[in-house]
Amino acid sequence: MLIHRKKIQVEWGDCDPGGIVYFPRYFEYCDICTNALFVHAGLPKPKMLRTYKIAGIPIVDVHGRFMIPSEYPDTLEVASSISEWGRSSFTVQHKIYKGKNLAAEVIEKRVWVTRIPGTRSRFKGEPIPGKVKSRFK
Repeated sequence: MLIHRKKIQVEWGDCDPGGIVYFPRYFEYCDICTNALFVHAGLPKPKMLRTYKIAGIPIVDVHGRFMIPSEYPDTLEVASSISEWGRSSFTVQHKIYKGKNLAAEVIEKRVWVTRIPGTRSRFKGEPIPGKVKSRFK
């Protein structure tokens, strides 16, 4: 299983008035890390969209668990991997570490989509090519 690790520097603006990372920022960190995982697998987004004629890989479900707070100026390490493949969907697991401690875990369910012809904002799931899945083994 391909795992990509990315360091994230917590910035002052990431924090709420209590001085800890505001929870939606973790979801933004993970979106950045999903992109980095695909780049690591040799599938940067522009190439992926062009090669496979898809509209994207939007999130359709996301869950987060927060165990310990992070604050400015912590450096976090996010370990990202694809934990499950479906026909047209996949699950990305992000484990966010503060030092050696698991600070948070985010699970994203994403769908491999194409645009419905004649529409701007309607999409449909398409089968994920085996060539794509094999890059994450």
